[in-house]
Amino acid sequence: MTRTRIFTLITLAALVMALFAGCAGSKQAAAPTVAKAEEEWRFHDIVDVEFVKAHVTVPMANDVVLIDSRPKRAKYDKGHIPGAISIPDTYFDKQKDQLPEDKNALLIFYCGGLHCKLSHKSAAKAEALGYTNVKVFAEGFPKWMKMPGNYAAVDVDWVKKQVTGQKELALVDSRPKRAKYDKGHIPGAISIPDTYFDKQKDQLPADKSKPLVFYCGGLHCKLSHKSAAKAMAMGYTNVKVFAAGYPAWKKAGGTAGMQATAAPAQLKAGSEEGSIDIVQFKEIVTSKPESVMLIDVRDPDEFKKGSFKTAVNIPVDTLEGKIKSLPANKPIVFVCGTGARSGESYYMVQDLRPELKNVYYLEAELIFNSDGSYTLKEPV
Repeated sequence: MTRTRIFTLITLAALVMALFAGCAGSKQAAAPTVAKAEEEWRFHDIVDVEFVKAHVTVPMANDVVLIDSRPKRAKYDKGHIPGAISIPDTYFDKQKDQLPEDKNALLIFYCGGLHCKLSHKSAAKAEALGYTNVKVFAEGFPKWMKMPGNYAAVDVDWVKKQVTGQKELALVDSRPKRAKYDKGHIPGAISIPDTYFDKQKDQLPADKSKPLVFYCGGLHCKLSHKSAAKAMAMGYTNVKVFAAGYPAWKKAGGTAGMQATAAPAQLKAGSEEGSIDIVQFKEIVTSKPESVMLIDVRDPDEFKKGSFKTAVNIPVDTLEGKIKSLPANKPIVFVCGTGARSGESYYMVQDLRPELKNVYYLEAELIFNSDGSYTLKEPV
């Protein structure tokens, strides 16, 4: 082989090696660029769920603002971290006036998890406005809900939809009964004052998966939060708090259930002693169920299969110990499946609290259907 041919082969080999080296170098150089592009939208100051939990208080501190950057109606209204305000990133510029005047206040933004950009984008906008203590809870609402003992807060618009649409949930007023609930409450809500939660918790549904929504006197009121924690400790798995409470309900134009004024002075009696007139009973449960305290005295497993929406379950076997707590300013109507247990309940009240004059029972065969309706057959 001539020297010229050898030189040519060496030159070609060098060119090929240089070409491969150049390609490899290009690939190595491109990788950091891609990674940088993926990370450039992430905010620089990230906090974890424990940091957030340490700053979630009732009421929230004046120098701490927790901001939900998700869409309001689609996400925030249905469930958010208690104490958070809604400033969707899409409407940040229009709603930024909700941010505090103090530019040194702690701002914590969150949204839908590690792949959600909204909180990061909003945090950057807040920092551009001059806020100096801005954080992002990157794991967001999904992480909050995964933590034991945590629950979601709901907005007044969501509550109104549930009430007007007669959705299946148990709405619980945690305020004092005579001082607050009797004077006005959300229609359909039952009264379980937090102070008496342990004594009256049997009013909660037997189904531990049924939605429970607690409320009290607004963002500065702890009662609903305390009751929610107690319900979760009992094993209820779908617990929420309407943190803005009754003041927000009234401000949004919600109607009020009135314990004292809504009750008729005296109900019409039926043919049997202590029984209620069946025609009037049907009218009450159809058009004004809040006007009476309706007590289903069947066993919990029967109650779970179906009952009236406003009824509370106090099995006749446990009624005696609760008779002292029955209201004197509202008619009481006991119901069961045949009139037997409800009649027994009526006479039990007569024996133990004869001063209660507005007490009745339903003397009829009562069957609840799978679609939520009921069939009532008058006694022969």
